Amino acid sequence: MEKTLNADTALAAPPAHDIHLTTTYPVIAAISFAHLLNDMMQSVLLAIYPMLKLGLQLSFAQIGMITLTYQITASLLQPLIGLYTDRRPKPYSLPVGMGFTLVGLLLLSHADSYGAVLAAAMLIGMGSSVFHPESSRVARMAAGNQPGLAQSLFQIGGNLGTAIGPLLAALVIVPYGQGSAAWFSLAALLGVVVLSLVGRWSSQHVAGFHKRMKAHADNGLSKRQIIVSLLILGLLMFSKFFYMSSLSSYYTFYLMEKFGLSLPSAQMYLFAFLFAVAAGTVAGGPIGDRIGRKRVIWASILGVTPFTLLLPHVGLFWTGVLSVIIGLILASAFSAILVYAQELVPGKVGTISGLFFGFAFGMAGIAAALLGQLADATGIEAVYRLCAYLPLIGLLTAFLPNIRKLHS
Repeated sequence: MEKTLNADTALAAPPAHDIHLTTTYPVIAAISFAHLLNDMMQSVLLAIYPMLKLGLQLSFAQIGMITLTYQITASLLQPLIGLYTDRRPKPYSLPVGMGFTLVGLLLLSHADSYGAVLAAAMLIGMGSSVFHPESSRVARMAAGNQPGLAQSLFQIGGNLGTAIGPLLAALVIVPYGQGSAAWFSLAALLGVVVLSLVGRWSSQHVAGFHKRMKAHADNGLSKRQIIVSLLILGLLMFSKFFYMSSLSSYYTFYLMEKFGLSLPSAQMYLFAFLFAVAAGTVAGGPIGDRIGRKRVIWASILGVTPFTLLLPHVGLFWTGVLSVIIGLILASAFSAILVYAQELVPGKVGTISGLFFGFAFGMAGIAAALLGQLADATGIEAVYRLCAYLPLIGLLTAFLPNIRKLHS
């Protein structure tokens, strides 16, 4: 009988003795849907930057500080939460995280000062800090022998939510004003329900999952190799998210300034880029399961370089095309990097997930702040001329070892 998601079955899953061999798709679908809701609500903050900038008379540097506040809140807390829940799992923390995002959105909808916007950004960041480490653990628990696929499906939810956010902002918030952001909090209520069901399933299987991960802790690498590999992965993440931040935070401003687009038109281009990111995310994980994650990291980081170098020098049509290609290629990296890191340190899924999600958020926040100052000082086009060279850091992939395949 086909598995369905409802309040009675609470994400029906295979018995505990064979869950490590079976990919539990209803759970992955549920956590991916919750990721969609979570990141959709969070992307509303980024999507209404132009409205906040005009309404509150903010500089590009202040816009960058809003992103920095949001990202740093998430990045500082995520590794700590992941470390704590590795030792003491808290499956029902997921709906709590969604609650922080709900409160942040309500505050954002009524924020009439720069300080209030920063407070809202902080609450939204706290929501991410609770949600991502535990939900990534659930995705790995439900993955069976396809961790790359599970992580990609989990990530696609977030990327789709991030892509839908600006589109909904253009359709709802731009015509009806900042106060209409409160309507997005209804999605948080739905998320609380879904995540409560996920938490119920997770509580039944988390102990067995951790026992299996510890039983397969030997991946054939020395401590030094693991540390060096994690540092290299950090540099690759820096390259990816610094460049991605230049597009997610400032792409609309770039299009409006260079090509004279209206705000709704520019947000449609942003939607196309973010949708391409979502599509690219689908490929990275399952391809990594088949051909190896190191090869996917090679192709996705270094392979995007020719397109980033061309982007600042072409017209509107090719800008749109290249941004889609960049999104498709670059997005495939994260799932491969995250699962590769989890296999470097088996038994610490929450810690590694929190560390890498936190690092990603932190890098994006720092990038937004620094690039905002660069845009104020030299113009928005200089941002893309400088960032075009970042993917060359992908050459460091050559120093990553091949990991013995684990069966969790």
